[in-house]
Amino acid sequence: MDAEAIEEGRRRWQARYDKAAKRDADFTTLSGDPVEPAYGPPAGAVVPGFERIGWPGEYPFTRGLYPTGYRGRTWTIRQFAGFGNAEQTNERYKMILRNGGGGLSVAFDMPTLMGRDSDDPRSLGEVGHCGVAIDSAADMEVLFKDIPLGDVTTSMTISGPAVPVFCMYLVAAERQGVDPGVLNGTLQTDIFKEYIAQKEWLFAPDPHLRLIGDLMEYCARGIPAYKPLSVSGYHIREAGATAAQELAYTLADGFGYVELGLSRGLDVDTFAPGLSFFFDAHVDFFEEIAKFRAARRIWARWMRDVYGAKSDKAQWLRFHTQTAGVSLTAQQPYNNVVRTAVEALAAVLGGTNSLHTNALDETLALPSEQAAEIALRTQQVLMEETGVANVADPLGGSWFVEALTDRIEADAEKIFDKIKEMGARAVPDGQHPIGPMTSGILRGIEDGWFTGETAESAFRYQRALEKGDKRVVGVNCHEGSVTGDLEILRVSHEVEREQVRVLADRKAARDEGAVRATLDALLSAARDGGNMIPPMLEAVRAEATLGEICGVLRDEWGAYTEPARF
Repeated sequence: MDAEAIEEGRRRWQARYDKAAKRDADFTTLSGDPVEPAYGPPAGAVVPGFERIGWPGEYPFTRGLYPTGYRGRTWTIRQFAGFGNAEQTNERYKMILRNGGGGLSVAFDMPTLMGRDSDDPRSLGEVGHCGVAIDSAADMEVLFKDIPLGDVTTSMTISGPAVPVFCMYLVAAERQGVDPGVLNGTLQTDIFKEYIAQKEWLFAPDPHLRLIGDLMEYCARGIPAYKPLSVSGYHIREAGATAAQELAYTLADGFGYVELGLSRGLDVDTFAPGLSFFFDAHVDFFEEIAKFRAARRIWARWMRDVYGAKSDKAQWLRFHTQTAGVSLTAQQPYNNVVRTAVEALAAVLGGTNSLHTNALDETLALPSEQAAEIALRTQQVLMEETGVANVADPLGGSWFVEALTDRIEADAEKIFDKIKEMGARAVPDGQHPIGPMTSGILRGIEDGWFTGETAESAFRYQRALEKGDKRVVGVNCHEGSVTGDLEILRVSHEVEREQVRVLADRKAARDEGAVRATLDALLSAARDGGNMIPPMLEAVRAEATLGEICGVLRDEWGAYTEPARF
């Protein structure tokens, strides 16, 4: 790019920056020297390819979505929490909010993630142990007791039964007197990553995609600020994927959901802003920063050039980041505080919109209150003390970072080509029911391609670790330690007994006729092709349980079993 074009871009950025609202904060170094809100090439410089880097807040958004960076608004501190019953988790949420957390993120227990009630025989021993148990709208009311849902953004990390859980969230808001139309937050809902990595699905892909399409339509019409789909790369990375694989599989899944929305007749400039993303921040500092920058650039280009998005908001890739749980070690667990701080810093320098920092004891158990506080304070130290929120994309223009950004983008594009090729083989005549990327994803899931590629990457890393080529402090080097055992949080089995007792009381007190009638109406909608959200809401209002709602749909659609691979 020539010098005049670069200067024109600088003037455009400056004009937008001057008009934007800024935080009331001290934008100077620790020594008191002022810093500019963004930096670029010196005046008169010629920088080949600078259009791929650009200025903050301008296409292709490599340097961030906003001209102000974090000067306008810092990232949201959104700590992921959930354990035991709804009352216990509610107390943890209040602690997070009292201590400066800006948003809530709900972790559910395994029975809830699998769409089963706490009294299901298959739930025995799992209730409340890896997250909070939610059986009905009454539990959701308790979960957010004294937390006004109209004033706090809430993220829910659940995919298989995401739609009925979301309906419970809407009913809890109604019972607080909050208009659901003003709710703001994120629902994960990403079923593709379940087939690829996490393996928590209920049905075959087609009915899951139907539910997701129904939810997208419902939110686009009536809950405009809420993001009904958070496309998740986190679990793909935790399963062993490389940075480029995490990025490519996640964005491909996102393209698949764009094709789903288009297949429903939705306007891309209307529904695409309701998509968000969820990435892992691993411990390779510069690679992670480059991954986040490449993600924004790829998404913007594909949304504009492939799917026809015209507005900036429809081209924006908004994302939440969680530090890498798989990087934490049981050996010398206090080292995990350092790992988490480095990973969180990478996420911030990469321009994350919200962030969760893992606790030092999470490799052993759910976080203790003390460990959760340290994790929260890690973000606050970064935000308040380090100066990283003063300058937009402070590493932009670094030869190393830009080269890594380009490399990860190129690697991701090769993976997209492979996925589209699988789609072409799956549908030789080109008549994709939803879209070409979706067809490739479904073929890759059915053939076990994603799982196989991720397993191969995980194997390569494990072999390098065992040979000592990759070093982890406290695991295969610097193993001596004076640290004793940690006191960890343990969830009493009394929680499960009490949850089952309360569930029985609620079932006994409800109107069984109303429950049956609403479940029958839900089944009719499943059969006749209507949007399933309104009848599902009615079932939730009648206190139908998660297991009952998912059970009706399992009976109609059948359960999905992953094809065997050898």
